[in-house]
Amino acid sequence: MNLIDLLPSGSHGATPETTYESFLRWVEDRGIGLYPAQDEAVMELVQGNNVILATPTGSGKSLVAVAAHFYSLTRGEVSFYTAPIKALVSEKFFALCDIFGADNVGLITGDSSVNADAPIICCTAEILANMALREGDQADVGTVVMDEFHFYSDPQRGWAWQLPLLELPQSQFLLMSATLGDVTRFEDELTARTGRHTTTVAHAERPIPLHFYYSEQPVQEQVEELLSTRQTPVYIVHFSQLDAIERAQGLLSVAICTREEKERIAELVGGFRFSAGFGKTLNKLVRHGIGVHHAGMLPKYRRLVEQLAQAGLLKVICGTDTLGVGINVPIRTVLITALTKFDGTRMRALNAREFHQIAGRAGRAGFDTAGTVVVQAPEYVIENKKAIEKAVAKFGDDSKKLRQIPKKKAPQGFVSWSDKTFDRLVSATPEPLTSSFKITHAMIMNLLERPGDSFAAARRLLTENHETPTRQRVLQRQALGILRELMATGVVVRRQEPDEYGNMLALTVDLPQNFALNQPLSPFALAAFELLDREAPSYALDVVSIVEATLDDPRQVLSLQEKKARGEAIARMKADGVGYDERMNALDEITYAKPLADLLEENFETYRHGAPWLGDFELAPKSVVRDMYERAMSFTDYVNFYQLARSEGVLLRYLTDAYKALQQTVPQDALREDLEDLVAWLGEMVRQIDSSLLDEWEQLSRGDMPEDHRDEIVPPEPERLTSNERAFRVMVRNEMFRRVQLFADEQEQSLGELDAAAGFDADAWADAMDEYFDEHEDIDDGPGGRGQEYFILTQGRERWTVRQIFKDPAGHKDWGIDAYVDLAASDEAGEAVVTVTRIGRLDG
Repeated sequence: MNLIDLLPSGSHGATPETTYESFLRWVEDRGIGLYPAQDEAVMELVQGNNVILATPTGSGKSLVAVAAHFYSLTRGEVSFYTAPIKALVSEKFFALCDIFGADNVGLITGDSSVNADAPIICCTAEILANMALREGDQADVGTVVMDEFHFYSDPQRGWAWQLPLLELPQSQFLLMSATLGDVTRFEDELTARTGRHTTTVAHAERPIPLHFYYSEQPVQEQVEELLSTRQTPVYIVHFSQLDAIERAQGLLSVAICTREEKERIAELVGGFRFSAGFGKTLNKLVRHGIGVHHAGMLPKYRRLVEQLAQAGLLKVICGTDTLGVGINVPIRTVLITALTKFDGTRMRALNAREFHQIAGRAGRAGFDTAGTVVVQAPEYVIENKKAIEKAVAKFGDDSKKLRQIPKKKAPQGFVSWSDKTFDRLVSATPEPLTSSFKITHAMIMNLLERPGDSFAAARRLLTENHETPTRQRVLQRQALGILRELMATGVVVRRQEPDEYGNMLALTVDLPQNFALNQPLSPFALAAFELLDREAPSYALDVVSIVEATLDDPRQVLSLQEKKARGEAIARMKADGVGYDERMNALDEITYAKPLADLLEENFETYRHGAPWLGDFELAPKSVVRDMYERAMSFTDYVNFYQLARSEGVLLRYLTDAYKALQQTVPQDALREDLEDLVAWLGEMVRQIDSSLLDEWEQLSRGDMPEDHRDEIVPPEPERLTSNERAFRVMVRNEMFRRVQLFADEQEQSLGELDAAAGFDADAWADAMDEYFDEHEDIDDGPGGRGQEYFILTQGRERWTVRQIFKDPAGHKDWGIDAYVDLAASDEAGEAVVTVTRIGRLDG
């Protein structure tokens, strides 16, 4: 039954009683009942009160959120659902479409929207926060549901959770999280600001109680015990992706699944396309009943693990603490391998909120009567205990001999923990949320554009935010500095007479819609395209570099680029006889590639004088798309080259964002055929690797409702690679030109790895190099060498034949590579499958 069908008749006159009864009827029709805490929260909501829902994980907060949206509909108002990550927002969008009907639910993200005028809107917290800044109490926001509200304390993004509380007094609020701590301040302030009573529903009895244990036996033995006592599925939590993968591989020797279960897994994943690299590793693991789950994985792999876990076929999942944010993976036991983590700056102990957020994933409603949380002692403590037990078995209670048993010490810099740390965390309540407010150019300009007394709005925001008085004074000084900058550049001017609201200041520019949300530097990129020479051979790649400079950095990718660049630099310096100290000093200057950095940064400073709202943003020149294209690499080649197997998902998300930005930013008159080829190649490559991110965005951008394939173990196949002829042609050219580059660098081993199966091993390539360089001094492996005149392609129905001509210094064009492309094999692989047939002097 669709919940929209149960709206009380005469919806604007619906009473709390009729609304509650209609919602309860829908719940009962689904064969479930409300827990007492859910019932209390729903009754408070339908009476128009604010609710802070601080109940444990698994206690049905999502169902209460549905009631909030339903009550908003009965009043003819718009309700908003916000969450910290797009994946969770998207998941909730689909769920609410199922409940209320697709016509009544909209989605707004930074780069696309669908049905934005719907009465229920799903969005990230930043979307609503910027709306609150621009429109304040005039915003059409009846109800606000803020999921994972503990992100209020996030140092980078916490401002977006605080702003709606300050700027939307007309709204009813439902704040939800399992780990809020003391919320007295929020309760008092929401009541004062909104004029609505605020109720905190907390300390509800967890539907699935948790039992906590401290383990001093090795992880593998602990897992075997959990398997034997049927306390699976077990999620083994690590605080690094590498540790998670290594743990999973280490468990392959353990009998995880029965033969029947393995056969069922094999049947379900038989049609799943596992790519080379990490895909092969994951394929082996899941067939053994072991999953891996972390943010660096391709979305299709994470989804596969989630679906197999939901089907009860993965007994063990090794992952990171990212599973704590709203992802639906059923777990009975959480095994935490450490009580410390690296937070980007230092190793530190977990706080109570982090611990309970992770532990709360244990226990499956409808499956388990209890959940289990096991925390491992430090490995050196476990090893010492094992050594003592072994010695006691040998020497009995001979204290002298027992004292002689060598004991391991904590590694240098290790932050240790003990059973006392464990006991403290188990009994601790989450720490009170702390404010992370900030002031930016975007905020000041949004406030100035708001109808009404903008000065009063700014003063209220700067004096009534949740920071300490000292910190508020700092923010006030920052705001004055930003305002002076805006006035100095003429973006803000003083009026001769106050306007109807008494404002003496006015904006002289129209802010681009959502400029702070979706690639705020895109207008600069548009202007920077004019700096380029459109006839230059590098024009297409330079356009890509401008766009890449406006994107967020994929830190893991850039870190490994820098590592490789430094390794290669050290090798060169060693070969040149450079001393150690000089090499180490030179390394400080070596980083990842930053094409056009000087040109862009110089012009950005000039541009920013006329667009000072960009003062909060910095350009970030880098080369990922360009680097991949210049190296003529496929996704798999690139992952292998930089050893990115653990960060495939990060790379894919970046490539997807780059494709979106190129599609949205580059105007028609700035396109050139080679640039269009490059964009087509990038889009098709992303789609073939994992189409989920791109397909949904493209459908949403068109205003279509994306197809929902959440229940399918094997995701739908992308269209045949060869059907996108333009993109496929670029892939073939890249495959051929990559061989030219390796040939020019005399990398016969790498060439042999590519073409040994075709009969061209390293020796064959080395012989060809000797012969070529006897005749020619060099070979052009730059942009000039990959020109169209050096690439000849003949299309057939089942295969293409190709010839890549070498650009030699004398222009003879008498050497090259012949090959054919198997179209069916390319469709199957999702990338161009090229087979070399000849290397050497060309005929005719």
